[in-house]
Amino acid sequence: MDEIAEHVWRTKYRYAEDGVVHERSIEDTWRRVSRAIAAVEPHDRERWERRFFDILDGYKFLPGGRILAGAGTSRQVTLFNCFVMGTIEDSLSGILRALSEGALTLQQGGGVGYDFSTLRPKGMRAKGVGAIASGPVSFMAVWDALSDTLMATSPRRAAIMGSMRCDHPDIEAFVAAKREAGRLRHFNLSVEITDAFMAAMRGDADWPLVFEGSVLRHIPARTLWEEILRAAYDTAEPGVLFVDRINGMNNLWYRETITTTNPCGEVPLPPYGACDLGSINLTRFIDEPFAPRARLNTASLDATVETAVRFLDDVIDASRFPLPQHQENARGSRRIGLGITGLADALVMLGLRYGSSAAIAWASDVMQRICHGAYRASARLAREKGPFPFFERDQYLDGAFTRELPDDIHAAILEHGIRNSHLTAIAPAGSISLLAGNLSSGIEPIFAASYRRLVLDENGLAFEFALTDYCLGLWRRLGHPADARPDAFVTSSELPMSAHLEMQAALQKHVDNAISKTVNVPAACPFETFRRIYEAAYEMGLKGCTVYRPNPLRGAVLQGGDAAVDAPHCCALEREAD
Repeated sequence: MDEIAEHVWRTKYRYAEDGVVHERSIEDTWRRVSRAIAAVEPHDRERWERRFFDILDGYKFLPGGRILAGAGTSRQVTLFNCFVMGTIEDSLSGILRALSEGALTLQQGGGVGYDFSTLRPKGMRAKGVGAIASGPVSFMAVWDALSDTLMATSPRRAAIMGSMRCDHPDIEAFVAAKREAGRLRHFNLSVEITDAFMAAMRGDADWPLVFEGSVLRHIPARTLWEEILRAAYDTAEPGVLFVDRINGMNNLWYRETITTTNPCGEVPLPPYGACDLGSINLTRFIDEPFAPRARLNTASLDATVETAVRFLDDVIDASRFPLPQHQENARGSRRIGLGITGLADALVMLGLRYGSSAAIAWASDVMQRICHGAYRASARLAREKGPFPFFERDQYLDGAFTRELPDDIHAAILEHGIRNSHLTAIAPAGSISLLAGNLSSGIEPIFAASYRRLVLDENGLAFEFALTDYCLGLWRRLGHPADARPDAFVTSSELPMSAHLEMQAALQKHVDNAISKTVNVPAACPFETFRRIYEAAYEMGLKGCTVYRPNPLRGAVLQGGDAAVDAPHCCALEREAD
């Protein structure tokens, strides 16, 4: 383990409690986790423990951080990375109940998502008492203050997704909420964008702002769109969630309405939904890296995917839950999110330049292979253990995503059902990618050849590390000159904005949840160029989009050369959900 990996393991994932260190190596952590997850298997537990250990050892499969930190320990924590909380009732008692539920969830290590659209706008009379409502943005500040208190000494920051419908009367205040430095710093903000709004914006029509069925006022849709874009350009927030597409592509369309996501956006969830995450490390499946015959080891990848699906399914039964509603939803849907990390590094190892047509086609093919392999594994699990309890065969197979699956998967689901309602999601995978040697995170491009990064320790103190990207370090270890780079090596700052969107769009076709991805934009990018990003994301079929342009309101986390830049949307000071 290099210095950063050692630090991440020691401060985040090594089991040590009350001054007693229980693990001396990362292999001890793999053994603890594989034993704890295999313990819920009804038969052959030792066999499954070995199988789970085999995909963890060597970093082939990287479970979500809550699994690594909590499985097999005595800590009263959840193994699920993130949750969406229940609908916030528009009353003081309802708000306080939602706040209490969020506190319990954050305390157990889970990030949370909330839709604040149910709270009445500022200036409207509150129910029953005649008082004037202060508006949802003011109550978001209460959540933010609570998070400061709860996480004051933690190496993890509280992570909260706050979303609001594009037709809420306070949407303009929501969009501008982070223009003040330091405000709502535990929140990621996203606007819930509907198809009707996009049509109104393109048609230059007026847009109604509505609460509880009553139209309170109108504004030009294009004016609101401009405010969203200007705020994103100046502060990197809000992001956008295309909620009609999210619901139209939801495998559980017949029983759920989704309005928000987990904090980093890779899992749209219903009220009290939960995300159970893990990532395939693509760099471990490239044979003969950097050579003319570099290739993907498909047999090893396929076997790892099958075992990883079983592992994540077992996590559902091994985990504690902050609230009984979380447990009911998680065990009813058995939703999992198997994704990838190290994509950009794997592309360099294959000689493919990120953003090129060849790289996008390869990434799409690999994600399709993982998706189909996961669905086949889940169908086999259903034959052995039964389908997820919320499964209704005909309606499930009539979903927009499942209709596109191959015939053999359809046949298997028809006969035995499927074990998990959803199988794939691509998370940012920040800390676990550092643990595996500073991989390129998720599907993000390589940030820089070398850079400096701040990481928190177990006492919440920030330490700076000098890092080299994984594939460049491997290139040098294989004997290449230290001052040279592989021909395909390209960093985020060298890529056009379109490369980010095209990669995300190509993979979204094979992801039944969603993708956490940030479009990095140079500080010097003109607004007229920037303004096209969110509309292009909508046109390309994405479920959401987040941008980051360096700005004075965000603190520096990553430093490349002499220029300080912030980490993307949900990753400031290791705030990401893993």
